[in-house]
Amino acid sequence: MRKTLLIILSALTSILNATADEGMWLPSLISQRIGDMQAKGFKLSAEDIYSINQASLKDAVVLFGRGCTGELISPEGLLLTNHHCGYAQIQKHSSVEHDYLKDGFWAMNRSEELPNDGLTVSFLERMEDVTSVILKGYDPSMKENERAELVRRNSEALVKSITGDDKTMKATVEALYYGNQYFLFVYREYSDIRLVGAPPSSIGKFGGETDNWMWPRHTGDFSLFRIYAGKDNKPAEYSPDNVPFKPKKYFRISTAGVKEGDFTFIYGFPGSTQEYIHSEWVRFISEVSDPDKVALRSLRLDIFNKYMSESQAVRIQYSTKKSRVANAWKKWQGEAGGIIKMKTVETKKAYEKAFASWAKGTEYEGLTDKIEQLCKDLAEHHYLVDFYVETVKAFEAAAFAGMISRDCIPNENDAPLNMVKFRKLTDEFFKDYYRPVDKECFVALMEAFDKKIPAESKPKYFTEQMQKYGSAEAWAEYLLNNTIYTDFEKMNAIGEGDREILEDDPVKEYYVKMTEWVIPHSGKAQYITQDLQLAYRDYMRGQMEYADHLAAKGEGNPEGSKAFYPDANLTLRVAYGHIKGYSPSDGVYYEPSSTLTGIIEKDNPEIFDYNIPQNLRDIYAAKDFGRWVDENGEVPVCFIATNHTTGGNSGSPVINANGDLIGINFDRVWEGTMSDIDFDPDFCRNISLDVRYILFLIDKIGNAGYLFDEMTFTE
Repeated sequence: MRKTLLIILSALTSILNATADEGMWLPSLISQRIGDMQAKGFKLSAEDIYSINQASLKDAVVLFGRGCTGELISPEGLLLTNHHCGYAQIQKHSSVEHDYLKDGFWAMNRSEELPNDGLTVSFLERMEDVTSVILKGYDPSMKENERAELVRRNSEALVKSITGDDKTMKATVEALYYGNQYFLFVYREYSDIRLVGAPPSSIGKFGGETDNWMWPRHTGDFSLFRIYAGKDNKPAEYSPDNVPFKPKKYFRISTAGVKEGDFTFIYGFPGSTQEYIHSEWVRFISEVSDPDKVALRSLRLDIFNKYMSESQAVRIQYSTKKSRVANAWKKWQGEAGGIIKMKTVETKKAYEKAFASWAKGTEYEGLTDKIEQLCKDLAEHHYLVDFYVETVKAFEAAAFAGMISRDCIPNENDAPLNMVKFRKLTDEFFKDYYRPVDKECFVALMEAFDKKIPAESKPKYFTEQMQKYGSAEAWAEYLLNNTIYTDFEKMNAIGEGDREILEDDPVKEYYVKMTEWVIPHSGKAQYITQDLQLAYRDYMRGQMEYADHLAAKGEGNPEGSKAFYPDANLTLRVAYGHIKGYSPSDGVYYEPSSTLTGIIEKDNPEIFDYNIPQNLRDIYAAKDFGRWVDENGEVPVCFIATNHTTGGNSGSPVINANGDLIGINFDRVWEGTMSDIDFDPDFCRNISLDVRYILFLIDKIGNAGYLFDEMTFTE
């Protein structure tokens, strides 16, 4: 263990001179990067970024919900995040009569702010290296399952010792570098979060899926919430008596504007990256997994679009579902294309060959070959699991039956149904369910399943049913005409003793049989993954030793001085870079900023994604921009920079050299989405919403300028 820690520390120390804007750095260790940050223009100290002794910028950043970032922008708990992060809450409050998705929502006073059941935000209180605690009792002779059990027990004990009975305090222990290092993260969670404002979707989602992941962007992707607390400023369940939360720190807002070359850094919760994986798995992702998942989601999106264009009610019902399906769908396209364009597989193969040569005679000899074979073994089963997720679980009625079975039907045969959960799940499901969409998706996906899955790998049940009914269409008719799970009145009539009705159902049978088929493949994939994780743990250590070896020889790193930083895992990180355009292809150069003029150029009332509100057209025609203009008299909208981001960074504050807010992150450019696997400074750009456009929209579209009274501005 001591050797492991020394290797990690050595690696972290040896990469201080890395020059590329790559990396997702732990805030508690940012002192190791602060020299480079300051050399690039940053004017604050490491203590200003992260401190447990005084208020710091970390105290103004929150984990929003379960997978986004938000930031405090006033001493009254006002919180800024993306429109797509708050989308589910906006959708829940929307109806045909009050369509906040279409029309936007603006509370004109505190009493009009809307509560959001189930939504939480979490502040990081502290993080620390707990490797020695988590691996206490570890012996190298232990099998991997024994080590895993030890880690689990020690982690649970540590978390319990910290959180105790305090339900508002959360703690997690996260493995870094594939388990070579363990960090503790302690959070304070608030649950009274109210919607304050959101622009119409025609602004907040301008460009829709056509512009998603693309540059130039013109999307006003923001929403406003407010954190409420008890009168003691501590977390409290929703109550009309709660008061606005008083944060330790909030961001000042810069209205000075940005220009190419300006220093930027991002504070947020990036979700997941795979920067150190083997070339064979990169090949599988780019050549097999991503293309197949894209094809399957294309089928669903075409069906969604058809029905959503025909009905406002269906558009509201499926708006969040479509966004969730489409986001990854387009990202996977860019990721696969970027991997091929950057020749990532070839580059990694060359590195692995050099590593293998160096590893001869060491504990790492043969390691890359072992990982390659494990990747091939895993791919065989992972492929089938992917298909299950993208087809079987995409059948909404079956997924609903699975949820009812898991959450409402006890294991004991004579036990009554959990009716509280049953009613809640039923109401939530039917609120956003449209049977014709589900039927058509089922038909398209089962036809794809039949075509793509080899005969020897197909479930016996699937083959029998397709033969019995002759087509996916006829099978769908039978299932949906004979199930209770798509009939709200019948489901609403279920009582706590009606277990048999729910279980003796064709859709429930479909879900059970198809799940039984995938379980062995999922189990084998999990088993192989465990072996692969163990191999990667050794490989990670080996890469760091190899880098030290090359540095000692004065040869540098074959990957271009690649910095070793932990893969993202939805923990708080800092990424820094600078505002910069890019050239995606020969003869093409993209400027680093966009303006309101670009929105007007794209405006088209005949195309849903480009049909802006009439008042925005009127404001532009009258040039009624107020003080939210740049030096050219244009309203800035978005900008791009070289910060290393991924999913989870949505809503992250983008901060200038003085620590002031200049924008919020919401996307990456399509050509650089392979940055989860291979960051390239020439093509990888994060896309952010300029804070001046946010202020312009609050002022001119929302008529909510009263909110400025609680903000602090700098120029």
